[in-house]
Amino acid sequence: MSQTLSAAAVTAEAAEAPNPLVSALRPLALDVAAPLAGYYLLHSACGLSEFAALAWSSAVPAGRTVAGLLRERKLNTWAALMLAVNLAGLALTFVTGDARLMIAKDGGLSGTVALAILFSALVGRPVMTPMLMPFMTKGKRDRAGAWQRLVEGRAAGSRAFRRYERLFSGIWGTALLTECVARVVGAFTLPVSTMAWLSTVFLIGAIVAGSMLGQIAAEPIEKLVRTEADAPTAA
Repeated sequence: MSQTLSAAAVTAEAAEAPNPLVSALRPLALDVAAPLAGYYLLHSACGLSEFAALAWSSAVPAGRTVAGLLRERKLNTWAALMLAVNLAGLALTFVTGDARLMIAKDGGLSGTVALAILFSALVGRPVMTPMLMPFMTKGKRDRAGAWQRLVEGRAAGSRAFRRYERLFSGIWGTALLTECVARVVGAFTLPVSTMAWLSTVFLIGAIVAGSMLGQIAAEPIEKLVRTEADAPTAA
């Protein structure tokens, strides 16, 4: 009877425990998806000006950035990054009337993201790491635990993990910065009609390059996570 009650308690506890994949994706949904969705909804669907839509969509990342600083004494990197991008967008909304400047403006926004990613890698707090986690842990609790130990420096492979996560952010930051430079240069040297479609090609190319070259770091990271999850000490 006691064994049955114990098994039922374990089952209930497991059912109440949060899913690691959901836990990993929730901050990204709040810090990245919510501001972007808010901007497009307010600007395209509700008819607000670009300035007003950017200002209102900044409320979520601004609130989460301040809350993180006050409650956890820690900077919420993705919320802060989205806030920085929105503020840059607000500053650049006054660039109007010149098609070349409007194309360059989009490059400036991706450049803001690129510089933030590169800076985070330089100071040892790669902002791309939370984006990578769901794909490496795949919603498995043992891998989520292994990831946490690697991040916190409590695992044998933590030093290598740190090196590869900085490399991953460095690759993505470089890809986006290259796209920014190409778009800005193209905006002032190529015909506007050409840049109207070529700027999209630049962005897609940067994403493809980041995804492919990022495997140089992502594959070793996944191997480190698997090894740590399977280690006898993990049990």
